Amino acid sequence: MSQTTADLIRRYYAAFNASEWDKFFAMLSEDIAHDINQGGRETGKAAFHRFIERMNKCYREQIVDIVVSVSEDGSRAAAEYVVLGTYLNTDEGLPPAKGQTYRLPGGAFFEIRNGLVARVTNYYNLQDWLHQVGA
Repeated sequence: MSQTTADLIRRYYAAFNASEWDKFFAMLSEDIAHDINQGGRETGKAAFHRFIERMNKCYREQIVDIVVSVSEDGSRAAAEYVVLGTYLNTDEGLPPAKGQTYRLPGGAFFEIRNGLVARVTNYYNLQDWLHQVGA
């Protein structure tokens, strides 16, 4: 079971990196809980889709150096990674975008239900990102 979950998390990031959004969203439960870094929780695929649309407008990111850890029963997983990004367009409440690039360590925690991602909680150091983009 844990290998199946590890494969799901690797496919999740592969689809993200390839901008294969149909594949990406097919891996999510309808009631996906998305905990945004240092923000609130959004629930449902529609909310996650709006989040991804905003992210794609403001940022170009690749997730690399991914290390996946999984609970024995496969119901929980964690991923540590590095985000390689470019700040394309100013995001609301953040400093102006000027094409700044960044390299940011991050992590995510996952809950898996019925072979789908039911929750993802993302974390990165916002102060580090702000420093890298010149805030």
